[in-house]
Amino acid sequence: MFDKKRYGRLKWACRRGMLELDVLFIPFAESGFNELSESQQEVFERLLTCDDPDLYAWFMGHQDCENQEFNQMIQHILSRVKV
Repeated sequence: MFDKKRYGRLKWACRRGMLELDVLFIPFAESGFNELSESQQEVFERLLTCDDPDLYAWFMGHQDCENQEFNQMIQHILSRVKV
């Protein structure tokens, strides 16, 4: 379970070096994260540990992510956050 401190660290991790990622992660963390199951929340937390260039390529559709859990989370985020 995500306590207040862990959730705060997660929200901080949503702040990236790329505006394109910020506009995806920050709104999702604020409005969609609490609706995820505990296992999905952990997948999102792990996804945030990936490098920005990889995240950008995956979210913009320039490259396929080989991790199935990450792929599902990417699709879920993209369906929730309109860019």
